[in-house]
Amino acid sequence: MRRIALLSAAALLTLTLAACAPAQTAEFIGLDAAKAAALEAAGLSGSQVEFTTTGLDQKNGIDFYAVDFTSGGKSYTYDIDAVTGVVIDDGGASAAAGQAAAPQTSAPADSLVTDADSFSSAAPQSSAPQSSAPAQSGGIITEQQAKEYALAHAGLESGQVTFLRCKLDWEDGRQVYEVEFFDGDYTEYDYEIAAADGTVVKYDYDAEYAVPQNTAGQSLTADEAKALALAQVPGAGTGDIVDFEADYDDGRIQYEGEIRYDGMKYEFEIDGYSGAIREWEAEPTRR
Repeated sequence: MRRIALLSAAALLTLTLAACAPAQTAEFIGLDAAKAAALEAAGLSGSQVEFTTTGLDQKNGIDFYAVDFTSGGKSYTYDIDAVTGVVIDDGGASAAAGQAAAPQTSAPADSLVTDADSFSSAAPQSSAPQSSAPAQSGGIITEQQAKEYALAHAGLESGQVTFLRCKLDWEDGRQVYEVEFFDGDYTEYDYEIAAADGTVVKYDYDAEYAVPQNTAGQSLTADEAKALALAQVPGAGTGDIVDFEADYDDGRIQYEGEIRYDGMKYEFEIDGYSGAIREWEAEPTRR
């Protein structure tokens, strides 16, 4: 009887410890498996697509992989359950095959209020891409078209740049593509392209890492620097420069300033020796 009692006590202790042990975390399938599940759902292979966004996310306590890609000018969005690999959201692909889906989040309200005016008067300038249609059947342009509009505005071609991202997002109640790339001189460009028609909503470029050609020559005068900045904004004059100063960066003189003209604000930094525009940002002024 004593032996039976001891065995019963041991069994009870084992059960108690098992109940108190922390539950094991479910193992995730991994990003590659999530991509494969999304491709299978779309009926495509990896060689047919270009992935734009992939990563682990969580919504309503459910862990999932967000997998976005493009193929043949169409955008695909899939949410894949991180544990089971089941497609929990296909971005409306089943209802409208291949059409770009609107983001599920609401539009942010804390951004600068902008209008739909193009930036045709601001540098850099170029003609709109002729190869891009105004919009696809889903009512918005494709990511490839957004890239082309940004490149055309910057006066560059796809072979001259490396793209860092092209992502569909919301800005002031409308859909925009955030396009970011850099060229062979490591000048970095950031664009917001209206998804409805390809209008350049906002842009800036940063040549912070460009090496000036003249490091010991005569520096530019303030008037010369102002003239370089004004040349980027046709129609603007010295009276439109609302802020201007000379500064030193790593022992080199540079000119910084701001131009306000025709409802736009332009901020710039100009190298004081080479005259290179190291930074340039353009956006609508608050109304």
